Amino acid sequence: MNKVAKVLNMAPMQVYEVASFYTMFNRTKVGKYHLQVCGTTPCQLRGARDIIKAIKDYAHIEMDQTSEDGLFTVSEVECLGACVNAPMIQVNNEYVYEVITVSSNFVQDLTPESIVNILEQWKRGEEPKKGP
Repeated sequence: MNKVAKVLNMAPMQVYEVASFYTMFNRTKVGKYHLQVCGTTPCQLRGARDIIKAIKDYAHIEMDQTSEDGLFTVSEVECLGACVNAPMIQVNNEYVYEVITVSSNFVQDLTPESIVNILEQWKRGEEPKKGP
């Protein structure tokens, strides 16, 4: 980030502010599956805390930590834009998973059981079913 600031002729703090604001910029290494759990009101009301707890318990990690096997990192992010199907997660800024289907980038209508099922599939080297 210091190099970017120098190239852009900016104060390093201006670069740090951008990097810390946007969730797609990771300032530390993340796991193979970066699980970004939506933490806004609709997801909270529909069980986002339970999803976070299930991920943390399964992977034996805390928020923003990576599992020992390097597979999973969990973070809380702001609205992912699928409130009607809350709670949801985004994975690696590209996959979205649902209980019944996996669409382009998000995982929706999650339950603690469904997220653990998805984590187990990834741990076995499998990819959860995508699409309707």
